[in-house]
Amino acid sequence: MKGYIAAVVMAGVLAGGMSVAPAAEKTAQQQKMAQCNQHASTQNLKGDARKSFMSECLKKESKLSGMTPQQMKMKSCNGEAGDKKLSGDARKTFMSSCLKKA
Repeated sequence: MKGYIAAVVMAGVLAGGMSVAPAAEKTAQQQKMAQCNQHASTQNLKGDARKSFMSECLKKESKLSGMTPQQMKMKSCNGEAGDKKLSGDARKTFMSSCLKKA
């Protein structure tokens, strides 16, 4: 009985030690997927528009693939400000609030 308890305790210690191991680094494709996904989320894309955007973003030659999430957010906000034809203080205010969004 003591041997069984010792084995169970030892197994628990070993299993607990395994969970402390650091997570593996993300591959380049996983990082690209995360960036594209985050950019699609900042644009509030849904359905077919999201699928189309993700497909384009994940292509090897995509301009968005080399951008950081902050750069993608800046590009998105800048595009929205352009669509609204904002300029001057109105543009500055819009850009500030847009870039602060989570």
